[in-house]
Order: sequence, then C-alpha cells, then structure tokens
Amino acid sequence: MSDCTQRCPLHTHAVDQERRRFLSAALAASVLGVLAACGDGNIGGVTGNDDDGNGSGGGGTPTGLVVTLANFSALGSNGGIARVDGGVGTPTAVLRVSATSYRAFSMVCPHAGTTVNIVTGGFRCPNHGATFSSTGEVTNGPATRGLTERSVTFNATAGTLTIA
Repeated sequence: MSDCTQRCPLHTHAVDQERRRFLSAALAASVLGVLAACGDGNIGGVTGNDDDGNGSGGGGTPTGLVVTLANFSALGSNGGIARVDGGVGTPTAVLRVSATSYRAFSMVCPHAGTTVNIVTGGFRCPNHGATFSSTGEVTNGPATRGLTERSVTFNATAGTLTIA
C-alpha cells in the first residue's frame, strides 16, 4: 500500500465500503442502461401488432404478426416467397400456395440458429450451407430437420395474414 492509503484519514474502512457500494450501484446502472439500449424492454419478445401502418407486421404473441399482402409483390403469385417480419421478432417468411392458402416459416436455421436467406426454390443457410425447400423441408444438411412452420390465418376481406 502507498503511504497515502496508510496515513490519509479519508481511507478508513467506512469510506472504502461506501466506495464499493457506489461503484456497485454505478456498474449495475451501466449494465441496465446497456440492456435497455439493446432492446425494447420486452425480454420475452415482441408483442402486439404493428402500429406504424406499413403493413410489415411486427407481431409475436399474443395477437400475432399481421401482414398486409399488398405490400409484398412476391406473394402476388402462387409459389412466391417473401420475408414478412419487417426485422422485428422472429425472422418469418410466407409462401403463397394458392390464392387463398399460405404457409409461414421461421427463417431460423434449426442447425445453428442463423437466419436463412430466401433463394430460388426455397431457403439457404449462409452459415453452414443447409438448404430447405419452399415448404421448409431439408434438402441438404447439415440441418437434420426442416424450418419451423407457424400457423397462418388468411383474411380475404382485409387482404391480410395473421401469423401466430
């Protein structure tokens, strides 16, 4: 220890405890600040519908991701695939099966958790090269199971899909 620490009247046990308490509180506040800056404050995921009116959805639980079909030209024809999550929540893609039938898939690769890309005829993981058909089935490993399918409700009157 330095001479100052041994002789200085400010370096008493009580002062050292106060310093530790202050530093602990400051560290905790810093960590909470960083966590708040990294998210929306909802640790469990995004909830509710999209409020910005851009039709990109934004959902999650409990009300789901609401997608306005007119905002995704790829979904204008059978076999079309589009990413519809708007960058919020679980990366999600929709496949148009017919004029009234759609399927939705999580775009999270079941092998390593990487977001897959939409490619001609399906999906491809940029991390390890796994490929999936447009219906989410594995066509080439290392993934051993397909993409997770999500339930879809089509509202023809509103021209929307709700994905749970």
